[in-house]
Amino acid sequence: MTKMPQPEISGAVAATTMFVEVLVVGIGSLAALVTFLAALAGPENSAHLAPIAGSSVAAGLALAFSYALGILVDRGADYLLTSRRRKIRAEHFGSNATYGAARQFISSHPELVARADYARSRMRICRGWILNSLFLGSSLAFLFVRFDFEARLTLIVTSVTAGALLTLGFYVAWRNITATSYKKLAQQAQVASPVLPSQHGPEIEQETPAAPTT
Repeated sequence: MTKMPQPEISGAVAATTMFVEVLVVGIGSLAALVTFLAALAGPENSAHLAPIAGSSVAAGLALAFSYALGILVDRGADYLLTSRRRKIRAEHFGSNATYGAARQFISSHPELVARADYARSRMRICRGWILNSLFLGSSLAFLFVRFDFEARLTLIVTSVTAGALLTLGFYVAWRNITATSYKKLAQQAQVASPVLPSQHGPEIEQETPAAPTT
């Protein structure tokens, strides 16, 4: 009996997914930036600017800027984590050739590609929110310093602590997802066939592994 081919993932769906990922990161980055600017402006100036910030035009601009900011933060986080990502990959692949060949293998299996895309989506969000958590915690602490709040010291300590814990939490999540992805990719390539040298060298330095997670 002939096996029916698996449907390929729509390019439009993949593009939409990436747009949402970047936007999720960008909204957090914008919140941190706005909090920092409000603290910098002070209580009086912030009160005058509040009506403008609540307008429809400002909301539309904020959405567009969130996307652009999300790209910037995502690229920055990827740059900072490049060295760590390569070390994790080296635990499962002895060379760039074996990693490239493993990627080639799963590219011909749509069901594996779908799972890999899901893993990459989670990795991108965790990666971006490593920086977002740091920015939000710091900007909130700065806001509490500048504004007159009751129990100001408690709020400052709480915001810094929460930011640090979230930063650590997202980093651990990113690391675990990345390690699991590389492990799954190595297992799939070994089960399928002997790994051959890759003919697509530039692809092996992509920002995230292309393996599914559990």
